[in-house]
Amino acid sequence: MTDGAVEDVASFSRRARAWIESNLELLDPAAYERAFRTDLSEEEELAEVSRERRLQRVLYDAGFAGICVPTAYGGRGLTPAHQRAFNEALTGYEFPARIQSPTFAPCLSVVLEFGTEEHKRAHVPAILRGEELWMQLLSEPGGGSDVAGALTTAVRDGDQWVLNGSKIWTTGAWWSDWALCLARTNWDVPKHRGLTVFILPLRQPGIEIHRIEMLNGSKEFCQEFLTDVVVPDSDRIGEVDDGWTVGVRWMFHERMLYESPLVTFSTSVSRSFASTSYTSLARAAGRLDDPSAQELVGEARMLDVVNERLHERIGQAVASGLVNDQVAAVARLFKGVASARTRTIAFELAGTTGAAWGPDDGPLVDRGADFLMRQTGSIGGGTTEMARNVISERVLGMPRERSADRDIPFRDVPRGPSGDRRHG
Repeated sequence: MTDGAVEDVASFSRRARAWIESNLELLDPAAYERAFRTDLSEEEELAEVSRERRLQRVLYDAGFAGICVPTAYGGRGLTPAHQRAFNEALTGYEFPARIQSPTFAPCLSVVLEFGTEEHKRAHVPAILRGEELWMQLLSEPGGGSDVAGALTTAVRDGDQWVLNGSKIWTTGAWWSDWALCLARTNWDVPKHRGLTVFILPLRQPGIEIHRIEMLNGSKEFCQEFLTDVVVPDSDRIGEVDDGWTVGVRWMFHERMLYESPLVTFSTSVSRSFASTSYTSLARAAGRLDDPSAQELVGEARMLDVVNERLHERIGQAVASGLVNDQVAAVARLFKGVASARTRTIAFELAGTTGAAWGPDDGPLVDRGADFLMRQTGSIGGGTTEMARNVISERVLGMPRERSADRDIPFRDVPRGPSGDRRHG
């Protein structure tokens, strides 16, 4: 490159591949799965998080972090094609998995799209260097999938806001630094029009983080309790009471995680969340020659390929303006349904070992636990039921379903005892 010319993708890809082969270690596919599971002690997991921060810094120092982030904020200012080339070159090698979601997508995406110049200059370079890990304080204990029904309140006090409430299902909040938080700032308008988004450090007075133990032993999900948490107005994202505008794009970036030009990942890992080789499962179970097992392996691989191609096609269509960003719900729906099915297939391939396994059972270990957790892929990141609604109403143009709370002030919406909080 000379005189600021943009490096062509082919040259960039060759340079990236050479650097990766010389500087990164080969990836044990199970490592990605372990990042969301949990035979690690708290100390071991914190050590892993620290290692991934260092790995992110290695990428940054080499010029391979923030490939599509503007140079003004510490990025490389290149194109999504360059990021895809890097991800392909990264196939089979280690990468900072915990840091990518939700720090880079959706959080960094939201900051770049809606943050002030001060927000971007303060936080984007720190994110790229692995110094700030971000979470999304979105779901609430009594809200289910109704994100717009947030009860966490933000009350203005001069040049600052005071937040009270609770958020839940926040993966990795206990080892993170900052968060995007959706809060209610107006109870006198319909629910979608009284929300505002803030950024706040997670380690400060008034924030308690409790870990939640799941069925499979994972404690990555957390619940946060906010008590008189003070946030300066300068740390508001978007306009007051217009948080739903930010929220819609926030959820788009979440749904399109693996098509985000901001996310770095090993392509071989992204093709299947649990990095499961179905052929390996059949081999370990002694079923490679079983026709029924072969059919299951073929079905699972087909679902993985379709999921990958569907995300790719939708991402390109949205980026080109051929469709509106709500089409991302199609990818979200397919991924949720396919995830439940592939985990079921893995369990079926494991046979009796899927119900009772030992430490020496290799790839068959934990397939029973995965089967019991199979519906989580249809819940986290917005339920598949929500995706169906978005597809029918905002993509296909079908009539909106009836809603009793659409045009009335949120304070007048009937709620149960635990949600009957009439603030403001």
